[in-house]
Amino acid sequence: MKKWSLLTLVGADQTAIVAAVTRVLAEADCELGETSMMRMGGSFAMMLRVRHENQDLAALLKDVCDRLSLHLHIDDDVDSSNAAIEPDVNITVYGADRSGIVAEVTSKLADAGLNIIDLETALAGTKDKPIYIMTIEGQARQGVDALTKAAESISDGVELNIIPIQTLRA
Repeated sequence: MKKWSLLTLVGADQTAIVAAVTRVLAEADCELGETSMMRMGGSFAMMLRVRHENQDLAALLKDVCDRLSLHLHIDDDVDSSNAAIEPDVNITVYGADRSGIVAEVTSKLADAGLNIIDLETALAGTKDKPIYIMTIEGQARQGVDALTKAAESISDGVELNIIPIQTLRA
């Protein structure tokens, strides 16, 4: 019986990391579920949900990890379903870069019922006036009005835009 595992791989950014890792998994008849892969600074990070026949994934990926100097972490996936959680709200946040901005925003939105599905951040602006940008997709479990009210209590100088997502279904 196949099971799901969650793999996290991190290493210096270099060409063909994705190709090398996914080739090994495909050749071992592993299936990919959700994945997230991105360059962060000079590093490259991958998270992959992998379905497999109880293989030793660490042994399977050892050569590619050694060759590309990747750090590998493996967890059993506690949710064996493959049901996607769909976001119903998109939130963008802009503010002067400062310590604690992510903690403040996500804490207040969580208190208002936001379940974060995806969160990305970036720095923009100039060296003298850096701007922190955060993009969040999630589920507004207590409704968009609760999130809007929570946004009003966030520090001055932080702008939040909350946009409901209407998913069309046939």
